[in-house]
Amino acid sequence: MAVHLQIAEQVKKHREAQKQFLALDAQRERAIDAVFENAKAGKPVETTEINQITQTMNQIAMQFQFPPRKLVTPEMVVNLLNNK
Repeated sequence: MAVHLQIAEQVKKHREAQKQFLALDAQRERAIDAVFENAKAGKPVETTEINQITQTMNQIAMQFQFPPRKLVTPEMVVNLLNNK
């Protein structure tokens, strides 16, 4: 019975981490959209918030074998803006 409880606890932790990861992913996407809109308006490109969220996501990803996310550079935002 103890093994069953350990497995159940691991599954619970995995699901909680998955929920947190997905919430952070949505937050990251909103931050990317905001930076992209600022870039379109001619404001400076600042990726600090995006990369802080990304680093938190990647810490979770390493623990639970989720796909890691790439850090975003200002050049990436500018390239995306120029390609649209």
